[in-house]
Order: sequence, then C-alpha cells, then structure tokens
Amino acid sequence: MSKKKISMILMAFMAMSFFRPSLSLAQADSSKPAFKIKTPNTKSQLKEKPVENPEEPEFKSSQAETSTSRTLHQHGFGFGLGETFLMGNYGKNGEDKITADLFYSYAASYSFDLLINAHISEHKDQNERMKIMGLTSSIKAKVVEYDSFSPYILGGLGFYAPQAKRLVNGSHEWSDQKVTFGINFGGGADLKLNDKFVVGLLGQMHWPFTVKQDSGSDIKGYYFKLLITGMYLF
Repeated sequence: MSKKKISMILMAFMAMSFFRPSLSLAQADSSKPAFKIKTPNTKSQLKEKPVENPEEPEFKSSQAETSTSRTLHQHGFGFGLGETFLMGNYGKNGEDKITADLFYSYAASYSFDLLINAHISEHKDQNERMKIMGLTSSIKAKVVEYDSFSPYILGGLGFYAPQAKRLVNGSHEWSDQKVTFGINFGGGADLKLNDKFVVGLLGQMHWPFTVKQDSGSDIKGYYFKLLITGMYLF
C-alpha cells in the first residue's frame, strides 16, 4: 500500500474514534422521552375539601315543649281532692271536711290556660248544715316554667248556689236556694309527669256574693280549698 492510502485509513479511524462518544450520547438522549408528564402537587393542587357537618336538628324553646313539651290547644280532664275550709258565716253552719272537685282545662297559649271547676259538698255542724255548689272559670297564668315544674296563679268568676240550714223562728230551716255570682283566686304548681298526666297542688279561695233571703238571715261567707290535683291531657 502506498503511504497516502495508509494515512487516509488512519485519519478515518481517528475520526470514527472521536465521534463515537457523541453518537452514544445521542443514542442515550434519544432513549429518553421527548416530553415530561407533570404530576399534580398534592400539597398545593390537591386540597381536601372540609367535610361539612350534617344539619343539626333545631330544638324548640322550653315554653314550646318543655318546657315540658307544651302543646297548644290541648284539653284536659281531672280532679282535686283535699280540705274545704268554711269561713265567715259559712263556718257557723258547718264544719271543714275533705271534698272532691272536678276540673277541665284548655291550653290557650304557652302561658295561659282556661280552668273550669265544678264542686258540691255538704257540711254538718250539729243541727246546722251548709251546702256549697259552684261552677267557676279561671284564667291560669304560669309564673315561670322550669323543666316539668310550673308554679302559677289564677283568678276568675263563677256561679254559686250556697244554701244553709239554720235557726229561723225557733226551728232549723233550709234557706232559699238561689244562684249568685262570685269571684275566685289562688295559686298552685303543676308537675308534668309525661305527655298525658299532670299532678299538682292548688289553693283556691271562693267568694260568692250575698244571697238575699225573704225570711231569716242572708247567706254570706266564703271558703278556701286546698287540693291535690291530677289531670289527664288529650
């Protein structure tokens, strides 16, 4: 071979040796993907939404249910048992005794009830007698309501028919039975056991107006009732 050919072969070999690393780098770079896939940043981009609390049920005030869960336009029937104290001239014709009363109630509002009372009793004292009859209506106003306990005051008007057997012209005779008007007032406290039953205490003064008589003394006086009460609501 001529020197010229040998020198050309050497130069070609050197050129191949020089450019081979560059080709390897190109091949290595070609193995890499042409673009990058960005993944979301969980700290900045994926924010957890706050868990909303479910709506809590609204609770009514103590007056609407207590209180007690008081129901409007509710009726009630009940009774009272206790002592009837005769006062004034009524006490001259009869003695105190245990008696029973009947009651009807109607819840007109959260604070006021209509209370109707009916009672009749006869009281003896030797030869004298005192009979009291009444049908009254009262407005019952709650002073305060704490849990199931509620003290109250009341007052109203009513019809009465008092009658006495007393001494007239040397003999004991019954007075004329006449209906008269009268007032009543008092107070007490109720304890609600559940949605249907209420127990309590009641002190009530009854003051009938004077009943005029054609013969003998007029019938006038008043009486006080102290009762344990029970009521059924519906």
